[in-house]
Amino acid sequence: MSAAPAIPQDDQALFLGIDTGGTYTDAVLWSPAPDPSGTVLAKAKALTTRHDLAVGIAGAADAVLARAGVSPSAVRLVSMSTTLATNALVEGQGGRVALVMVGFAEADLDRAGLRSALGSDPVLFVPGGHDVHGNAAPLILDELEAALAGLAPSVSAFAVCAYFAVRNPAHEIAVADLIRERTGLPVTASHELSAKLGGPRRALTTLLNARLIAMIDRLVAATEGFLAARGIAAPLMVVRGDGALVSAGFARLRPIETILSGPAASIVGARHMSGLDNAVVSDIGGTTTDVAVLDGGRPRLDPEGATVGGYRTMVEAVAMRTFGLGGDSEVGLEDGGLRPRLVLGPRRLVPLALAAHAHGAAVIDVLERQLRATNPGRLDGRLALRTGVPDRLAAGLSGAEEKLHATISTTPQPLDRLLTSNAQIATLNRLVARGLVHICGFTPSDAAHVLGGQDNWDANAARMGAALFARRRDGRGAPLEADAEAISARVLRALTRRSAEAILETAFAEDGLEGPETVAHALVQRAVDGSNGIARLSVSLDRPVIGLGASAPLHYAGLDVLVGNDCIVPEDTDVANALGAVVGQVRVSVEAQVSQPREGLFRVSSLQGIRDFGDEDAALAEAERAARDVLATRAAEAGAESFEITVECDVRSATVEGQRNFIEAALTATATGRPRIGR
Repeated sequence: MSAAPAIPQDDQALFLGIDTGGTYTDAVLWSPAPDPSGTVLAKAKALTTRHDLAVGIAGAADAVLARAGVSPSAVRLVSMSTTLATNALVEGQGGRVALVMVGFAEADLDRAGLRSALGSDPVLFVPGGHDVHGNAAPLILDELEAALAGLAPSVSAFAVCAYFAVRNPAHEIAVADLIRERTGLPVTASHELSAKLGGPRRALTTLLNARLIAMIDRLVAATEGFLAARGIAAPLMVVRGDGALVSAGFARLRPIETILSGPAASIVGARHMSGLDNAVVSDIGGTTTDVAVLDGGRPRLDPEGATVGGYRTMVEAVAMRTFGLGGDSEVGLEDGGLRPRLVLGPRRLVPLALAAHAHGAAVIDVLERQLRATNPGRLDGRLALRTGVPDRLAAGLSGAEEKLHATISTTPQPLDRLLTSNAQIATLNRLVARGLVHICGFTPSDAAHVLGGQDNWDANAARMGAALFARRRDGRGAPLEADAEAISARVLRALTRRSAEAILETAFAEDGLEGPETVAHALVQRAVDGSNGIARLSVSLDRPVIGLGASAPLHYAGLDVLVGNDCIVPEDTDVANALGAVVGQVRVSVEAQVSQPREGLFRVSSLQGIRDFGDEDAALAEAERAARDVLATRAAEAGAESFEITVECDVRSATVEGQRNFIEAALTATATGRPRIGR
């Protein structure tokens, strides 16, 4: 970072940006003066402490305030981005949720990936719902009322989705009120998240939202606790997946909207730091690599909804492709083959270097014992420990899961002594998927420690973990590599290569091709490898890559050759997310619809309810009034100090025998403005 600029006076606004990632929590202190693009006064990092997020947040924020030499009371706005929700969906984690489907049938679970996302979580089908014009079917709640007492102790939240709730939310509201009254647990209703048709995908979005509530609530509570303890009387904002800012209270109710929050903030930060209007932005973290396209100074948005962890949601967000590839990705081997290929991710492990840094001899002694063994073991270099989440999030475990969970502590234990049967491996994996247990193992971060590219943790543990992995056997029975250095270099090469493939896959997909299939094609692979025969092949991007993330200078050093264009790594790339969190704007939208149930009757459906009119213009005027009223309240809830409202109206009609016939209209009102700052 360049020399520190002059410290601003106490009456000048200072903004604190925080990004809570899977491995690190970053903080940046930013001033909107004296430069027109603002000034980074200081930046800092601390390890993300999942068992108590406040520890990592305090570590990073206290360090950045100390480096800038300012009083906490000088901070006028705090804004944060997070990859926690994204990581949870990629890794299949989250709380156990009960899904209540009103007016749907069992067969609807087979659409939009809903059954897969539901997994073993309970689902209840309740008679009711509405038709496309908002007319109600009978709502029968007897079975739901009878089931609530038994369900409540085994779940952390409820998700409610009713048939055509976007045209009439009455049944969702009634069911949600009943559940809150009887259980006291958080409830997400689908109409609060999306106004789009498509019940199963709306149910999927609602399910995932409910699953994430406890996680985001802990993050917001931890941050609020830190601010109160330091005397920072400033509004707290959160970055949504489309790059907009919303208040912490707003985000608490809609955590699904924070998926891709970190990546969206990183794009805002990348544009701010590089000044480039057109680029491919690739952000590598500990758990994921997020790739997006910057066009004309704005990130491309995905109008169909964000896809994360294999699920297509209804959340409008940056058109981002998220790959389970990062510095802390699990290093594994492809099954079969004489010389098996290295496989990276998608699961995140706690790097052995980090585990030893935190737990010392508990990790070192295990690695030394395993290295002394004559023959390699299949569980060498693997340990398990609890994540430290509250015990209530362990609700609903099976007998085998509960027994194994009880034997795992907050100190790493070697899997070769913890597990007594092969069946327990599957049990352990389920505990990991629930977010209750971490696995420690060899990762690219360890490889970087071995080769001197990283030195913040325990390099000795990394070297031992690399040596254990290197002596694993290939298909011929020979060791994978000669030593720790050789396997580490191979891992880092694989990570750079896989990063290039992720970037090219995104580019192909943005061009309308099948990204994964295209990048896997033999011709593209030959072009990337540079292994030309008689036919000389090449592939290149039409714009540079902006590499983000603390490890980008290491992992993207050879990327330009693989993608055929420059790779620019900005000076403050390690805190791009935190910086992007403080330079954005508040933006929220609401929708209203006008339909025609029968000729001459125009029905307005909005969050204020249903109203009928005999005139099209009167109905459209009412739809706009209702949308503006709801939007004004929602913009204030989202933390906007002042805002401008724009309204778009899409009227569908048909002309038959020269006569115009109204079909339906969709009206979208959007409020945009700067966030409220402390005085």
